[in-house]
Amino acid sequence: MIKGAYVHIPFCEHICYYCDFNKYFIKNQPITAYLKALDNEMAEATSHAPFSRPETLFIGGGTPTALDDEAFTFLMNSVHSRLFQEDHTKEFTIEINPENLNASKLEAMKRASVNRLSIGVQTFDDRLLQEIGRKHTRQSAIEAISLAKRYGFDNLSIDLMFGLPGQTKQQLEASLDEILAIQPQHVSIYSLQIEPRTIFYNRLRKGKLTLPGQDIEADMYEYLIDFLGQHGIRQYEISNFAIPGYESQHNLIYWNNEEYYGFGAGAHGYIHGNRVVNARAVKGYMQRIAEQGHARIESHPVTAQEKIEEEMFLGLRKIAGVNKQHFLEKFHHPIDQYYRETIDDLVAKGLLVEKDDWLRLSRQGIFLGNEVFEAFLA
Repeated sequence: MIKGAYVHIPFCEHICYYCDFNKYFIKNQPITAYLKALDNEMAEATSHAPFSRPETLFIGGGTPTALDDEAFTFLMNSVHSRLFQEDHTKEFTIEINPENLNASKLEAMKRASVNRLSIGVQTFDDRLLQEIGRKHTRQSAIEAISLAKRYGFDNLSIDLMFGLPGQTKQQLEASLDEILAIQPQHVSIYSLQIEPRTIFYNRLRKGKLTLPGQDIEADMYEYLIDFLGQHGIRQYEISNFAIPGYESQHNLIYWNNEEYYGFGAGAHGYIHGNRVVNARAVKGYMQRIAEQGHARIESHPVTAQEKIEEEMFLGLRKIAGVNKQHFLEKFHHPIDQYYRETIDDLVAKGLLVEKDDWLRLSRQGIFLGNEVFEAFLA
């Protein structure tokens, strides 16, 4: 059963220096035509029987809130009409940037039954915000969050980053203090990754980017895990923290290796056992929708072995880990049949814990997750 739907808006008013997502400057883009194509893609997918409305919806980007008020309202109405169902859709999230949130957009979100906001703050330090190419300030972020609360949004997730150029542990601590003052229900915190096709990648190649060392970054990560946990915001996935009961239901679909739709330019989906990818370019996406009703350019049938591997390395991202009984029910064979030697080796290294029918990362394993995940790949 397809449990979630991701909708991609690939437009931004500016490009952050670290971002490698599928995105384009919004100026002179065919916004109206793109949103109509997106509506047609969702309509085509939902016309196939049997169709079950997804339990979770997530609109990301790009920057969905970079759309003007009229286009944003069209998007809200479109997603609500095509995908939302009262008493079935449990979580409806949209990503927002502080600098382009306003009352009109908040009202449109309320009318469309959005019940969770993911707010891209990244840091509350004004110098670091400039350093990474963000356009908002500490104050505008706080004001946007306050405005969202006034409109009745009581499930807020804040995105933060660490390991930023020139960032100190004290600056991270100051951002976490701001988190306590705001009291969000969820926090996502990612270390800076330098990816190709980004401004930071080009700067790094030219020797013009100074990053904290690995030891400093590890100290930051350890501090934020302990700090948030001590204040009731518990780590439930390598990069995600929540007050119990407010874990991201949409992202749990990914980590539980369950199926989901992907709508929009460059969107990925997992549908009926196939990993699918849409055309990335906006015009190419719209042309495919017009000609065939969908924009898929890749469709990979996931093999039985790949499903098992994905179950392990995605499931172990969760702090709870992988349940052996669930694995047996899903794949009809015990984990030991595939991975007994691997498990024993990782337990001996202190990277994995095996207890009460569960496998999970140890404290050390959380810091060396990639080493653990690779061990489960053929």
